Amino acid sequence: MVRIDRERLAALHAEEERRFVDLHPTSARLAAEAGEHLLAGVPMPWMTRWPGSFPLFVESAEGGRFTCVDGIDHVDLCLGDTGSMTGHCLPAVADAVRERTERGITTMLPSTDATWVAGELGRRFGLPRWQMAMTATDANRFVLRFARHLTGRPRIAVMDWCYHGTVDETLGVLEHGRAGDRVVPRPGALGPQVDVSVTTAVVPFNDLDALEARLAEGDVACLLMEPALTNIGIVLPDEGYLAGVREITRRHGVLLVNDETHTICAGPGGATAAWDLEPDLVVIGKPIGGGIPVAAYGMSAEVAARLEGPMLGHDIDVAGVGGTLAGSALAMAAVRATLSTALRQEDFDVAVPLAESFTDGIRAVIDEHGLPWHVQRLGCRAEYWFCPPPRHGAEAAAAVDEELDAFFHLWTVNRGVLLAPFHNMSLFSPFHTQADVDAHTSAFRGAVEALVG
Repeated sequence: MVRIDRERLAALHAEEERRFVDLHPTSARLAAEAGEHLLAGVPMPWMTRWPGSFPLFVESAEGGRFTCVDGIDHVDLCLGDTGSMTGHCLPAVADAVRERTERGITTMLPSTDATWVAGELGRRFGLPRWQMAMTATDANRFVLRFARHLTGRPRIAVMDWCYHGTVDETLGVLEHGRAGDRVVPRPGALGPQVDVSVTTAVVPFNDLDALEARLAEGDVACLLMEPALTNIGIVLPDEGYLAGVREITRRHGVLLVNDETHTICAGPGGATAAWDLEPDLVVIGKPIGGGIPVAAYGMSAEVAARLEGPMLGHDIDVAGVGGTLAGSALAMAAVRATLSTALRQEDFDVAVPLAESFTDGIRAVIDEHGLPWHVQRLGCRAEYWFCPPPRHGAEAAAAVDEELDAFFHLWTVNRGVLLAPFHNMSLFSPFHTQADVDAHTSAFRGAVEALVG
């Protein structure tokens, strides 16, 4: 089994850092200027996670590529961490947004586009009633609030090492990664707003016995989960696992919520449609607006009927569910334009084979060099890890190799291919080509050969 020489890795990484600086002098200058006014030099904290000593600044983006301010064209396999999964600058969205801005962006009144959007989401995901939000984080918050209201139960349940945005109750993990462990704040969570040991039940993914034991305690309102973990790396469900989750949640009166914000990569209706799942509620955000901030959450007819009364109450505006700009005419026009022209079956018919080819190329390099690594795929999303395939989040978290991650991200971006800043996720749109896949495979092979000879 090949082992990585860490001194060689450090030397190669330092060489790539110098190359990055030399390639991007304009980004370096702009990053220095940004540091005078922006905390950490970026508008959002996680932007510090990009490879290199400063983030790239983008001049323009279109389809599956972008050009940085130093004039270098890049294959974009990050796609805004799913926000631009449709491809950058969809003409239909640009036209719809331009037209809508000339007729009024937001009035706090419904638009006919909202009706169309809800109907289309219902067709795709199989849930009949919908509400809108600004982000999937907001949508998840609202769904958790509704679930506690409907069940009268205080806790929510999530998977160990899940990520559902900045929802306070979900930022908890099992202390040692084992079923039954104490629930503690997730490492890195700043200033926890709530005591997750009080608000949250946490269970390992792919562990039906642990789920059964925890829900049997009778205090859980809903289980919020991704049908496959994505934010700790792709962890796929075992055969029969999701059917077992549905049976257990129903038996214990626990509402099941599928967060499809990343697993939309499985198809037009996410994993819910692709795998014939039957959740009580679904949350979807990021790509449905073609880059415009928007999210939505859908529910079964039974859940909708139980919520109809509270939704018509006089105090619904202070119920902790809403947002002045949520459901705006601009957002609804963007979603209608997106779902009319993108994220359709014909789009996945192009993107998924590219992800399959990406996976085959990476696996061939791994096998050729005898490395104990793996590559995983979910629809048009693929990812390689420097470990065998994990079955749950704690295994995935324990296997993170920050040194290798940083090196591969830097090596690939220096050769014109951008990965997501978190682990090694790559996402394909119908605008990508086999040449883009080959560009990454070539870069990946070069990095491996530089490391191991």
